[in-house]
Formats: sequence, structure tokens, C-alpha cells
Amino acid sequence: MTARTVLPAAAMTAVSMVLTLAVVVMWLGAVMPWPVALVVGLAIDGGWLATLAYERRLAAQGDHSRPVTRIGWSFGLIATGVLVAHALTAEESAGAWLAVAWLPLAAKALWLVHGLWERTALTPAALDDIRQIQQEARDEAAVARARLRAEASTEETRVTAVTAAGARVAAVQATTARTLAGAWSTLESARQGKDTGPALTSVTTRVTAGGTPAWDLPVWGPAEPLPALPPGSPPALTDDALDAIVSELLASTDPPMSYNALAARFRSDGHSASEVRLRAAWKRVA
Repeated sequence: MTARTVLPAAAMTAVSMVLTLAVVVMWLGAVMPWPVALVVGLAIDGGWLATLAYERRLAAQGDHSRPVTRIGWSFGLIATGVLVAHALTAEESAGAWLAVAWLPLAAKALWLVHGLWERTALTPAALDDIRQIQQEARDEAAVARARLRAEASTEETRVTAVTAAGARVAAVQATTARTLAGAWSTLESARQGKDTGPALTSVTTRVTAGGTPAWDLPVWGPAEPLPALPPGSPPALTDDALDAIVSELLASTDPPMSYNALAARFRSDGHSASEVRLRAAWKRVA
């Protein structure tokens, strides 16, 4: 992994050193002996290489020196300045020399990138741990998404089933209500009819013990529960006493009151009896 950054930096350094040495020898060789020009070029390259080696040594120890870094960049700027000056004074191929004048600074920048790589590099074991943690996180996220999708699907199925059941119940209730309404309408028509009322009375006179039954329809509506008797209440009425009270209430009106009116009058008078016993007494007396 380190070779990915160190090899380009080393190659760029070598090329820039060769170019610097060649330019110094060609440029200064015309005005001074070439050995002197060679020494100048080697001095520039040597200073750059020495500061680079020292920087690499400090980096290997986990240390850093700003003065050494400044010196290294100074040598890079000097090499770049030499290449730019040669390109500007060259009579031929000035553009080509300017095109390669940035190589020393580029080599220095590559070494900077390599140093950043080394400072942020992780060991293979740490990378394996990171990959494992990331994989576990992805697995947990996938399991959570699957669980949410399954719960959403289950809830959707439950709501659909409840809605369908409610629709069926509502349909049955509507049908029952229509049937009861029709039956109630038929009974009411029979009771209110001019001929059906006497006919029903004549049919039932033999079983009503001399009384004329009142063909009142029961009230269709919710039933209200009666409160429990408080402690110390009077004892329950016997069947005979209950029949006597019901008979008295029926004889108090003409025609006799319906069962609902009788029950309301019975309880408003302060009497107490269960709904079953009161209805049975009403049937016996009526």
C-alpha cells in the first residue's frame, strides 16, 4: 500500500533532480567551467535530497520539524527557479522547458501526500476490524428493515381482516335492522287496521280471562340497567301482592296502559320488582 505513494514521489524526485542538474550544467556552462556548473547543480540536488532524507527520518520516528520542511521547500523553489530562468532565456524550446519547470515542486508535493498517507495509514488488523464493524452495522440495518417490513405487512393484514369483519358485521346488522323494521311495520299495520284489530281481539278473547288485550308493540331501543337495591330496603313483593298492584295500575286507566307505561308508573310509585317478575305479573293480570 505504501508503494502507491512512495514510488510516484521517488520517480518525480529523480526526474526533477536530473532536469535541474542538466539545466544548471547547460545554462551555467556557457559562462563558467562545466565542472563548476556541475558542482552547483549537485549542490542544489544534494541539499534537496538531504533535507528530504531528514524529513523522512523524522516522519519514521513520528516527529516533524518545520525548519527542515521550510529548507526542503526552499531547495524545491530554487530548482524550479533555475528551470524557469533557463526556459525564459532559452532561444529554442522555451515552452517545453516551462512545461517541465514545475516538476521539483510537484515532487515535493508528492512527498507531502506520502507523509499524510503514512500518518493516516492503518494496520491490516485495524482495517479488518473496521470492515467487520461496518459489516455488522449493515447486517443489523438489514435485519431491522426486514423486521419493520414484516411488522408492517402483519399490521396491514390484521387491519384488512378487522375491516372486512367489521364490514360483514355491519352488513348483517343492516340486514337485520331492515328485517326488523319490516316486521315492526307489518305488526303496526295489523294493530292499526280497522279489520285486523277486532279480528285479533276475537281470536284471543277465549284465552284472556274476560279481558280485552291491548295490542301495544314493545319499544325497540336500548335497555337501561336498574340499580341494585340499597341495604335495608323493604322485602321483595310476593306474586300476589305484585299482581294486586299491577291490576290496580291497569284498572286506573281506560283503556289499560301498555306495559312500558305500567312499568314506569310502577317504579315511580316507589314499588320495586325485577323486570322478569313485573312482566310476568303483567301477563297474568292482562
